[in-house]
Amino acid sequence: MELKEQLSGVPGGMLRPFKAYLREMGLAAGDQVVYYGCPGTCTPFIELLGGFAVRDLALEQVYVPYVDEAAAKAVRPVEGVGMQVSGDTVSLDPKVIVLMGGLSMPGVPVEKEAVQAIVAAHPGAKVVGICFMRMFEKMGWLDAFDFDLIIDAAIDPVKVWR
Repeated sequence: MELKEQLSGVPGGMLRPFKAYLREMGLAAGDQVVYYGCPGTCTPFIELLGGFAVRDLALEQVYVPYVDEAAAKAVRPVEGVGMQVSGDTVSLDPKVIVLMGGLSMPGVPVEKEAVQAIVAAHPGAKVVGICFMRMFEKMGWLDAFDFDLIIDAAIDPVKVWR
């Protein structure tokens, strides 16, 4: 992989490139984008990517906590709120697998090999990585997965004013 762009901010740096990638793929209405991530910490970013960024694409958005595909839930619009993970269970047929960087962080109860097995179970699905602060690089995931797209954002410095 080679660096294609260096952008900034959430809308221009994360959301637009993600949406552009999905558009370029030529996905059909109803095709699934399945996000694998940590409950709590990854969920808001999944709702932002899957809901806000691609809200006008007719794709089925699905969230899988960690790699527990039996717990897959639809990401649906909620009037006046935005997109949220619903209680609706979903069967999986991903065209795009999105691995969230939280899965690669130390202390997360998921081994890299379990994530590799999930990716291998869906041959033909494109693999996208969304992380912060070079987490995939730091944890050795760049060589472990055949990413089609990586969006790596930086939150540095973080300033706290009181």
